[in-house]
This record gives sequence, C-alpha cells and structure tokens, in this order.
Amino acid sequence: MHFLHIFIISSVLSISLSTDEEISVEDSDIDIDSSESRRSKLLWPNIKSPIMDEFLQVIESMHGLNNREDIFSFLRDSYPLPEGLKDPYNEYDFVIIGAGSAGCALASRLTEDRNTTVLLIEAGKPEMFLTDVPGLAPYFQGTDYSWQYYMEPQPDVCKGMINQRCFWPRGRAVGGTSVINYMIYTRGRKQDWDRIAADGNYGWSYDDVLKYYIQMEKSDLKGYEKQPHRGRNGDLPVEFPPIRTKLSDAFLKAGDILGHPTVDYNAPERLGFGKVQVTLSNGHRHSAAKVFLHSHKNRRNLHIIHDTVATKILIDPQTREAYGVEYVRNQLLYTVLARKEVILSAGPIASPQLLMLSGIGPENHLNSLGIPVIRNLPVGRKLFDHICFPGIIFTLNVTNTSFLENQVSLSTVIQWLNYGDNIISSPGAVENIGYIKTHVSDDPDPLVPDIELIGLGGSIVSDGGPGASKAVRRGMRIRESVFNEAFGSIDGTDTWSAFPMLLHPKSFGHLELKDKNPFSHPRMYGNYLTDPKDVATFIAAIRHIQAIAMTPPFQRLGTQIHQAKFKTCKNHNFDSDEYWECALRTLTATLHHQIATCRMGPDGDPEAVVDPELRVHGVKKLRVVDSSVIPRTISAHTNAPAIMIGLKAADLVKYTWNLKFK
Repeated sequence: MHFLHIFIISSVLSISLSTDEEISVEDSDIDIDSSESRRSKLLWPNIKSPIMDEFLQVIESMHGLNNREDIFSFLRDSYPLPEGLKDPYNEYDFVIIGAGSAGCALASRLTEDRNTTVLLIEAGKPEMFLTDVPGLAPYFQGTDYSWQYYMEPQPDVCKGMINQRCFWPRGRAVGGTSVINYMIYTRGRKQDWDRIAADGNYGWSYDDVLKYYIQMEKSDLKGYEKQPHRGRNGDLPVEFPPIRTKLSDAFLKAGDILGHPTVDYNAPERLGFGKVQVTLSNGHRHSAAKVFLHSHKNRRNLHIIHDTVATKILIDPQTREAYGVEYVRNQLLYTVLARKEVILSAGPIASPQLLMLSGIGPENHLNSLGIPVIRNLPVGRKLFDHICFPGIIFTLNVTNTSFLENQVSLSTVIQWLNYGDNIISSPGAVENIGYIKTHVSDDPDPLVPDIELIGLGGSIVSDGGPGASKAVRRGMRIRESVFNEAFGSIDGTDTWSAFPMLLHPKSFGHLELKDKNPFSHPRMYGNYLTDPKDVATFIAAIRHIQAIAMTPPFQRLGTQIHQAKFKTCKNHNFDSDEYWECALRTLTATLHHQIATCRMGPDGDPEAVVDPELRVHGVKKLRVVDSSVIPRTISAHTNAPAIMIGLKAADLVKYTWNLKFK
C-alpha cells in the first residue's frame, strides 16, 4: 500500500481542480468540455488528468471496481456498526446530529458511560488517506467532502469571484470542517469569553472554558506546553508545523521591531506574533474524528452512521418535547427515538436550518413557508463571520524563499510519507499568526485585537506556475480572468503575503430557509462591509502589513509591493485608500468562521436561541452543541472553540442525567 499511497498523491498533485456544478461556466472563465462535465464524480467533479485516468484503470483492474462514483472507497476510514449490526437501533439515549468538531468530542465523552447509548448521524463520508495530507486542504473544499454553500449575491463584495458570489464551504465528513480546514489552533482571547459570561451566560467565562482547552490538548510547542494554560495529556495534537521558510522568522523579527513581541498567542497575558499552532502530528492532519472517534468507534454503545441526512427533529407540539429524529439513509426514510435528548451539532448553517425545518424559528418566516410553528425563536437572525483580504502581495528578489507548489515532486511525496517534514506538511503555507490593535479600534481594552494577521510562506500565487494546481485561488472561487490580470505577471514566483482577518466586524448577516425541502441549501446573507468601520479597520491593517514589509528583515529579502490591477478599481490610484477598499470588495474571502445563528443567551435575551446550558429555549430535551451557539465575535478560528463546546456540553449533559464518565 506504501507505493499506492505515493501514486495517489502524485496523481492528485497534478489535478486541475474544477468548480462546483452550480457555477456558470461562462462566468467562471473555465472551459469544460461537455462530455467531461458529465463524468462520474470521484473525489471532486470534472477532473481532467491523464494520470488519474490511468490510475483509475489500474485500481479498477486490481480491485474489480466498476463504480466510479467512489473509486477510493477502499481507502476510506470505516465505521461499522458493532456486533455485526446491519442497521442502527430504533431507540437510543441520545441522538447526535452531526459528526463535526463538537459532535465527535461530545459523542466520545458521552459513551464513556457504558450504560449510555448514542447514535451519531453524519451526512458526509468518512475520511480517507488523502484528507490527512495538510498540503491538500484547498482541494477538499471543492469536493464532496464539503457543503458547496454560496452566500446570496451582495452588491460591492466578492466582485472578483465566480458569479460574484462568496463561497462558504463547510465540512461534510465524519470530522466535519476539521477534515477540510487549515488546522489552525486558536482559542479566543480571555476578554472574549469573559464578555460572553458577563452577558448572562453563566459557566462560559475564560476560567470556565480554559479547563476544557487544557483537557483537549496534547501540545508540543517547544516549551510553551509547560505553561499553566496549556495541556499536555489530552487527545488533540497541537504543534508547530514541521517546516518553515525564512519568511516566518522575518515576520517575527519585523513584529518585534514594530512592538509586537514573539509570544504564545493563545496565552491570555499579552498580544503579539507567534508561529502558527496547528492540529498536526508528524506532518499529518488530526481531525476531530481521528482524535475523538477512531479509538472508540468499537464501543458497543456508540453507533456511527455516515452518508445519512437528518431531515427533521421530531417534537411533540403539545408538550414541546423533542423525542426523535427523521433521517434518510440509502434513499430510505427512517425514524429513531431519543429516550433522553436530541442534540444538534450540525454546524452554524445546518443546525439553524434543521431547527427551522422542525418548527423552531422566526414565526413569520416559518408561516410564509407553511411550516407549523412549535417555538418562535430568532433562529438564524444573527450571523457573524470572519473575512479576510488575500490580495496584498510582495515580490522578493531572493529565490527559493517561499513555498511553491510547482517544486513538489515524487521525491517530495516519498519524504513526506517517511518523515512528514516538507512542503506537503505545511497548512496551506500558513506560518504565523499575529494579533494587532489598529489605530481605528474603539475597544477600550488594550488586549483585545481587531485584526489577526495570517503570515504566509508565500501568497495566493504560490499554487501557480507550470504543472501546479491553482487550487487555492480556485478554492476561493476567484475568477481566472481577474486573477490573471491582477497577478499573472508574478504567478508561481517567490512572494510574501499576510492576510488581514477582521476579528470583530460591526456588520452582521442572517440566514433563512429557501423552502421546506431539507435537501435545499438555506439562503445566507453575509452583509459584509456594510458598516464603514469594518472597511476602515481593513485599510488600517493593510497599512500595517506594508509597514511590516518595510522593516529590515523583509527588506533584506527585497520585498516590494505588487501593483495588482483590477478592472473594478481602474478609476482609483494604486495604494490610495480608495484603491484598497475597491480591492477588498473585489477579493472578499471568508475564513469559514460563521457563528451566532443559534445564539446563546439567558432567559429574557430577545436574540437568544439556546440558554447557557445549550438547551433550546422553551423546548425540552433538545440542545444545540456547535459553533452556532457562540453569541459574540471572538478572536479565534472556530475549530478549537467548537471542540471545547462539545466537551463542555458533555459535562452539562452528564450533570443533567447523572452519567458516569471516566
């Protein structure tokens, strides 16, 4: 199998990633032959690769496979029901909908009580060998491992994207978004959690949640793990990437010059810059499924069913008590009952969608679709997201400095398989995280940043050049003509970039149902950059990145800003504030951190969907356990907070039902 793994990866690295089937070919600037567009899906649609075609023939002949829908099924992780069961039971103590970051942690903890039965329902597939490869993260956001969500069109943002729509991929896998993300581990600032608690959410202060972060971590961070806020005995590996470029050290040294000390950025005491912390071990991705399910999937009381879509939560309209779930498996409709609770862990888009389909949501909206209202709650009425700008790029006059995908060869793959310590183990070329407080911040606390800088060992042109995949730009859904006009002259060359991420947007959106069909995607409205303060914060961040690039550590590498040309911005002088606002509105990219759609809040909070114990207000035996409950913006990528929420929820459930954990 060792050689087979090598062959798979080297084949995949030659693939040109296609766009989602909803995208207009005319707008996408991609020429897809009509016969090719009807090819059966493998891992992603419309692959054009002679190597892959040959590989398919080899695999089909070796394994007698004739179904190209899922040619890699023999490499996928398996979750068989225990004791030879063909179908799950009709009744469990707990039914958990969604095997994402929170759901995996929750299911693992609940089934430590051997007398407690849990059914974990997941719409997506199990992971497979290739999802463990950090360097392939951008590919999988365009595959069946991702919900291909698109934000509703919004004037003046995402103008350079295909169909001028923002792409919102979410994980559709056992492991959820932790299977397709960039593995960045951030917890949120102490002030973020203390403010959440101060809003009436008892049990959610920094000190309250810290014990769960410590509990989950198996950190190895060159000494940081010895600090009292870190954990070393948990299950989730938290490490530095095993490889870095010169640009990483330049970023840290530049930060010191500008007053940003090198720190453990997950420490509560001060802001600063640091090497990115990721959920990797030996250069391999460790998803929530790998960490929390793999070693426990043979428990007799834990049943995991994948490729299964929950379509409705069953709630008695008289007693307002949840008692079961309807789901579709193998094209058949089933019902499973929950003796104790139904727990919704489907994420910030699917969780509110399923609540509304089940009669919990804004009364007027549900009435308009003919859905009987069981509980009038503001489901989906608030939606925060983190957006970034990937378009400020600096050229270098020193070669072999940044990560370049076209440098990957078969020997690179062999080295990664043996040692896990080369470019393939890089989490999308992310090397550093820096928290800054710009001069336009109106937050009085000096330790609350308004921007996160994501320092790269390259830029969005690093996936270009001869033989490269262009997977990152295509994963963002940047139109090819827009990209080529702006960055074509430097494509595939040595560059440096830092993405500014807006941590606490004033603008917020909402989510609603399209119709009553559970297989329809909901309508999502980001309302990005509708508050002028958000634009001003981005421009201040861009100026700060320019200052970083002008420091001696970067000037020794010959950094010079690239003058990207966008048709949308031709009436603005390059480097003016007006130009940067236009560029930002052209390349507006999400970091996939949607929150607050099932917002947590105490009784009497008119915007709350769940209470501080994650119970849906006014509905018995129903909780929401995922990042959708986070009520405020936090200074964090949301994977680690989602796992923390799952672990904390397990304790809440334990106390309610007197369960016995290890």
